[in-house]
Amino acid sequence: QVQLVESGGGLVQPGGSLRLSCAASGSIFSSNFMGWYRQGPGKQRELVAGMNSGGSTNYADSVKGRFTISRDNAKNTVYLRMNNLKPEDTAVYYCYYGSGNISKWGQGTQVTVSS
Repeated sequence: QVQLVESGGGLVQPGGSLRLSCAASGSIFSSNFMGWYRQGPGKQRELVAGMNSGGSTNYADSVKGRFTISRDNAKNTVYLRMNNLKPEDTAVYYCYYGSGNISKWGQGTQVTVSS
């Protein structure tokens, strides 16, 4: 079993910053993928940023240059630094862990960008 604990969401003004954290525990495999997805009101869930245990990253075009994903493999924790936030970034952000046929979603954390 894998457990994910997310933190760091909240309300921020346009142009502001937030950092999300997701700590994984339990049966963690050294080779894995961790990332952040989001689901805005009336929208499908989409990948925001992902990073595998080897360090390769991928980002949604809409967040490139503003968001940075990083991870601490020793702590099995992935971070998402979000800068220059826009109202369209408002969504529930979900942490994801995948390895082989194992996948796990976090409970989600709300990010609201509004003045």
